[in-house]
Amino acid sequence: MTAKPPLAAVATAHRTLNTVLADLTDTAVTGPSLLPGWTRGHVLAHLADAARARARVVEHALRGEVVVMWEPGERDAVIKATATRSAAEHRAAVAEHAERLDRAWAGVEDWTGFDSAVEIRWREVWIHLVDLDVGVRPKAWTLDFSLHAVDFLHTRLPDGFGVRATDVDRAWGSGAEITGAAHDLAAWLAGRVPDEWPSGPLPELGPWPAYR
Repeated sequence: MTAKPPLAAVATAHRTLNTVLADLTDTAVTGPSLLPGWTRGHVLAHLADAARARARVVEHALRGEVVVMWEPGERDAVIKATATRSAAEHRAAVAEHAERLDRAWAGVEDWTGFDSAVEIRWREVWIHLVDLDVGVRPKAWTLDFSLHAVDFLHTRLPDGFGVRATDVDRAWGSGAEITGAAHDLAAWLAGRVPDEWPSGPLPELGPWPAYR
């Protein structure tokens, strides 16, 4: 049986997201996010629908049924259709579907096949909190999350490069060394602007790793 993944950490991320959205205005929703071509509304639509889709997969699996997260084209269509919601509607949708996902995961006993989905959601929420550009920066990421993100993303480094955290005794890869706080390394590896740029030669990163 697979060990239980970081459910409490994801629930904390969901609570943080809800808190951040509490004062969001309709004007802010229509403003640009840090993701090219996406408003904050697009990011929120994605966060809400990803939670809904993941919850649906788990709910069906607990009944012995298999469904896909999205039909072809559904993900993008939902984001486009719901990005223009009001701030209140986005808050309600994000909270409703995050709660539904937390509730669905609470019913899982054997995590075989589910554990990676929890980690994906963990990354999804914290990284997109930064993308919303409403005051959350990588320094808000916990050490546990930052180390997890570097564990997942350091495979983007080309051969001959490694990273070493300066705030904890951890290193990944080997070769020309890139150093920085774990959250800054995680942000850079995720393609986001860190609070402080890591030291050392910063190479062009490879593609985002396949989900696991």
